[in-house]
Amino acid sequence: MKHEKFQYKNVEEIKQKAEELRIHIPFAENTKVLKQPLKFGDVTVNNRLGIAPMEGADALPDGSPSELTKRRYIRDAIGGSALIWFEAISIVPEGCSGSHQLMLTKENLEAYKKFTAEVKEAGYRANGYIPYLVMQANHSGRYSNPGNKPAPLIAYRHPEYEKLRKADDSCIVSDDYLKSLEEKFGEAAKLAKEAGFDAIDVKSCHGYLLAELLSAYNRPGAYGGSLENRTRLLRNGIKAAKVYEDEQFLVTARIGIYDGFAYPYGFGVKEGEGLTPHLEEAVELVKKLSEELHLSMINLTMGNPYVSAHVTRPFDIGKYIPDEHPLEGISRMINGIGLVKRSVPNLKIYASAPSYLRQYADLYTAGAVEEGLCDGMLFGRVSFANPDFANQIIKEGRIDFKKTCITCGKCGDLIRGGKPTGCVIRDTEVYLPFYKEYQKESDKSNLSGLI
Repeated sequence: MKHEKFQYKNVEEIKQKAEELRIHIPFAENTKVLKQPLKFGDVTVNNRLGIAPMEGADALPDGSPSELTKRRYIRDAIGGSALIWFEAISIVPEGCSGSHQLMLTKENLEAYKKFTAEVKEAGYRANGYIPYLVMQANHSGRYSNPGNKPAPLIAYRHPEYEKLRKADDSCIVSDDYLKSLEEKFGEAAKLAKEAGFDAIDVKSCHGYLLAELLSAYNRPGAYGGSLENRTRLLRNGIKAAKVYEDEQFLVTARIGIYDGFAYPYGFGVKEGEGLTPHLEEAVELVKKLSEELHLSMINLTMGNPYVSAHVTRPFDIGKYIPDEHPLEGISRMINGIGLVKRSVPNLKIYASAPSYLRQYADLYTAGAVEEGLCDGMLFGRVSFANPDFANQIIKEGRIDFKKTCITCGKCGDLIRGGKPTGCVIRDTEVYLPFYKEYQKESDKSNLSGLI
C-alpha cells in the first residue's frame, strides 16, 4: 500500500481516519492528567512523562560518556521529563553494538558518577525536582559489533533477521554462555547503583539477545522451547540484579510483547495465525515479573527497529513501505500494552512510541493514561527533536508543534551508520555534519557495490 504522509490538521481528522481503519486510538480533551505524580514502589516521580532509550553512538572509546552524551541527557533533564530511561549500556564487551556504545565498568565508574550527578543537578536547577534515572543493561546479541566489526551472537537462526545481517550456526550461543550472562546483570546492577542511577532495566526487546530468546520456540536446552525456558535468562538476570535493590534503587525491565513476525520467528503470535497478535504469553510473563519477582514498574514496547521498524516506531519516510497505515501501528502498540495493563493492574506500566503523532502525541498520551491503557509514556524520537516537550506540556498545556519530530528516519540512519545520533532537522548545527558524513560513506559503499 502507499504510505500516507502525516497531514492531519487536528485530532478530529485523526479520529476520523482511525474510524475509517476500524481501529481505536485514545485522545484526551487536555493534558492535565500528565501533570500528576506517579508512584511505584517507594518512588514517586513528578509527572507521567519520560525519555525513551535512544542510543547516541557518541561514547568515548572506554565506554564512558562524551561531551555529546552529556549534552543530550542534560538537555533531557532540563526539559522536565520526570523519568529518563537511558540508552542501552552493554553488560559485556562482546555484546556491544559498536565502539561508541556506552559501557559501564569498574574502570570508568567515576566518570559515570560525575555524569549522573550533572544530569540530576541540571534537572533540579531547572525544574525543582531531580529526574529519575534508569540504566538500561543490554546484550546486543545478533547486533553485536565490538570494535565496529559484526560479530553476531544469536539465540537461533532467524531467516527474516538474516536477510539484512548474515549469521550461521557458529553464531548460536551455548547454554553455558547464556548461564554466564545471568551474573553479569547482577554485576551491572551493582555498578549502576554505585554510579548514581536510580534503577536498572534488564532489557528484553527490539531483537536483542534476551528478546530473541522469547521466540526461541525451537531452540533445544534450558533456554528454548517452553515459556519458562525462553524467559529463563530474563528472570534470572532480574533475580541477580535484585540482590542490590533497596528503597532507593529498583530493578525494572523493558519488554517487547510482540515482534511482528509469524511463528516460530516472533514473540506474541500463535502457530498458524500469521502476524495476528496473541499476547497471552506476554501477559503471563508480565504477571510473573510483577507477582513473583516483585517488579513495581516496567516499560512495554513492540517490534524491531532494524527489521520491523513500522511496528516499533511508525514513520512517514523509511527504508521500505509497510503494508499497513502508520495509525494501525500506533493502535496495535497502545491497545496491546493496554491489554497487558488491564491484566496486571497493580503494576505501573510506561507505554512507548508516540512520536508519529507529532503535536498530538500529548493528547494521545493523556488519553491513554485516562483510559487506563498505561500509567505514563516514554518519548523517543520526540526527545531528540524537542527535549523540552515535557515542560511545554506541563507549563503550556501542549507540545510546541514547530518543534516536533517529523519521523523522517534520519536519526535511524545515523545510528545504523555508527554516527553520533540526534535530530538532523531540529538540531541541525550539531547533527547535520554527521549526516553528511553518513551520506558520503553510503554513496561510496553503494558505488563500490556496483563496480
